[in-house]
Amino acid sequence: MSWSVAQKLIHSHLVSGEMRPGDEIGLHIDQTLTQDATGTMVMLELEALGLDRVKTEISVQYVDHNLIQADYKNPDDHLFLLSACRRFGVWYSRPGNGVSHPCHQENFGKPGKTLLGSDSHTPAAGALGMLAIGAGGIEVALAMAGEPFFTRMPEIWGVELTGELPEWVSAKDIILEMLRRHGVAGGLGRIVEYYGPGLDTLSAMDRHVIANMGAELGATTTVFPSDLEVRRFLRAWKRENDWVELMADPGAGYDLHDEIDLSSLEPLIAMPSSPGNVRPVREVAGQPIYQAYIGSSANPGFRDFAVSAMMVRGRRIHDRVSFDVNPTSRAQLETLVRDGHVVDLIHAGARLHQAGCNGCIGMGQAPATHELSLRTVPRNFPGRSGTREDKVCLVSPETATASALTGVITDPRTLGVPYMRIADPDDPIVNREAFLAPLAPEDALRVALRKGPNIVSLPASEPLPDSLEVPVLLKVADDISTDEIMPAGNRVLPFRSNIPKIAEFSFEGVDPTYVTRAKQVPGHIVVGGDNYGQGSSREHAALGPRFLGLRAVFAKSFARIHSQNLINFGVLPLTFGDAADYDDIRKGDVLRLSDLHRSLVTGEELVAENVTRGRSYRVHHSMSSRQVDAVLRGGLINWVKTGAGHST
Repeated sequence: MSWSVAQKLIHSHLVSGEMRPGDEIGLHIDQTLTQDATGTMVMLELEALGLDRVKTEISVQYVDHNLIQADYKNPDDHLFLLSACRRFGVWYSRPGNGVSHPCHQENFGKPGKTLLGSDSHTPAAGALGMLAIGAGGIEVALAMAGEPFFTRMPEIWGVELTGELPEWVSAKDIILEMLRRHGVAGGLGRIVEYYGPGLDTLSAMDRHVIANMGAELGATTTVFPSDLEVRRFLRAWKRENDWVELMADPGAGYDLHDEIDLSSLEPLIAMPSSPGNVRPVREVAGQPIYQAYIGSSANPGFRDFAVSAMMVRGRRIHDRVSFDVNPTSRAQLETLVRDGHVVDLIHAGARLHQAGCNGCIGMGQAPATHELSLRTVPRNFPGRSGTREDKVCLVSPETATASALTGVITDPRTLGVPYMRIADPDDPIVNREAFLAPLAPEDALRVALRKGPNIVSLPASEPLPDSLEVPVLLKVADDISTDEIMPAGNRVLPFRSNIPKIAEFSFEGVDPTYVTRAKQVPGHIVVGGDNYGQGSSREHAALGPRFLGLRAVFAKSFARIHSQNLINFGVLPLTFGDAADYDDIRKGDVLRLSDLHRSLVTGEELVAENVTRGRSYRVHHSMSSRQVDAVLRGGLINWVKTGAGHST
C-alpha cells in the first residue's frame, strides 16, 4: 500500500479507531506547545486534574502574546507560568524569546513526531514533517497528562507544487492563492499535504509560512515531507541528529487533489476583513496606507526580514507610514543584527519591537482609524488588531515593504529596484540558553504555584439537564470568528486566567447588550451560520459564554476547534437538519429541547420546538459517544474527574 506522509504520521501514532475519513481516532501525542494567552488555563487545568508531572517527550510553554506590562496582570501571570513549568516539568520560554511557532521549529520540532498546541497556528510545525494540530487548552492538558488526542480522521488533500516562484513572489503568495481558490472553510475536515518538484525551491521557513496559514483554510493541519531541506535546516540549528527522512510513497493516493504552478503566481493581498478576501495586488494598487508591518508567526524567517532590509537600504519610508518590524525569535533578531539588516531597517525609518506576537494579536501597533494596514500576519478578522474599525490586509514582506516606501498599496514588481533572492543562513545564532529546562522530578514536587490576584480557579460546570427551555439570545452570520466571540488584544487577554472577568467581553463587538441580557436569564442559545467559530483555538470563546449561561449553539456548520471547545465545557453544538431553518429563527425566540440524554446517546435527530411561534426544527449532532458522555457530565474536566476518562 502506498501511503502519504500524513497517513504515515497518523498510523504511527494511532491508539484507537480506524483511518476512515469521518471516524473518530485517538492519537498518541509526543510534544505539546502552549502560549501565555492559553497556557495559564492549561496550567490551571493540570492543577485541577491533580497531575504531578507531564508525560510527553517535550512540552514547552511560551510567553509571546501578553508582553505589554501596563499593570500587574501580565507579569504576575508570567511568574505563575514559570512556577507551573517548574512544578509540572515543562520547558519555559521567557518573554522576549519570540513567537512560539518559529521558536519551536528552531529548537524542538522533530520530523515524524506529533505536536498538539493550544494555538490554532500549531500546524506550522508541519513544515518539518510533523503531525501538528491546534486544539483547546483542556485537550492539550490531557495530552500532557498522557491521554490520547481524539479527532475525526480527516481526508488527505494532496497539493502538487510545480515550477518555481517568479521574482517578487514568495511563500505568502502560495497560501494566499490557496485561500483565493478555496476560501476560509475549504480545508474543513482535511489535512493539506504538499508534494511535487516545486518543493525543491522552498526552504523550511517558506514551508512554515504555508503550514501556519493552513489554519485559515480551516484545515486540521498541513504536512510537508521531511527531506534534505529539513535536514539542512536542522543542521543549521545544530540539531541534525533529530532529522529522519519521511516521504510519501511513490504513487501515494489522496482523497482530493489540487495543483499549483508556482511560476504562474503573482503578488496577492487579502483585503479586509477576511483571509479569504484575496485579490491580485495590482488590482488594488494606489490606495493610501497608514501602516506596513512585517513579522508574526506567518512570516517569521530570516529571509522575510532580510528581503525587506535589502529593499529599504538607502531609501526612506514614506512620511505617512508607520513601518513596524516585529522580530519573531531572539535568535533570528541576533542573526539579523549580526548581518547588518536591522541597521538598514531602522535607518530607513522602521520601528523595531520586541520579539513576540505583538500587533498580530492586538498587543500594540494598532492601526489608525479607517486607515489601511498591510501586514504579514495570518489573520485580519474585524477588530483583531486592537482598532475596532481596522482595515487590515494580509500580504507578503515584499508587498508590505514596497507599500511602506511609496505610501500606497504597491505591487513590488513595479517598485523599480533590483530583486535579490535571499536564503536562510546555514549559520544562524543559536540561543537555546534562553529557554529554561524542566527541573528534576524531586525538585519539581517542592515548587508551589505562584498565583497573582488575577488568577482564579476554573468555575465549576454542572451536568447537562435532560431538557432545556431557553431563549435565543443572539443570532450571527456565517464565518463568525472566535475573535468576534471573545476579543483579543491588550484590553481583554490579560484576564485570560479570570473567567468571570473575561466573560464580560463576550460578543461585545457583535452585540454590546449580550452580556447584560445573558445575566438576566437562567440559560440561553446562540444561533450561527456556516463555519461558526473559525479562527483561534482560545477556549475562552467557549468558556466566557458558557459562564454566562450558554447551553447550546445551533449552526449550519462549525469550525473544528471551536466545536470541540464547546463540547469540552458542556455546551451542545447542534447542526440544522435543514439550513433554511436558520432564517426562520429570530432573536428572542424561546426554544425547547426535550429528552436530551436519551437522544444524544442514541444519536437520534433532535426536535427543537420554537415555543414562541409554534414551530419546530430538526437538529443533529456529530459527537462521538465519548464526546456525548463528556458533554452530559458538563465537560471534559468532569468527565476525567468522575473516572469516565482514562486514568491520569
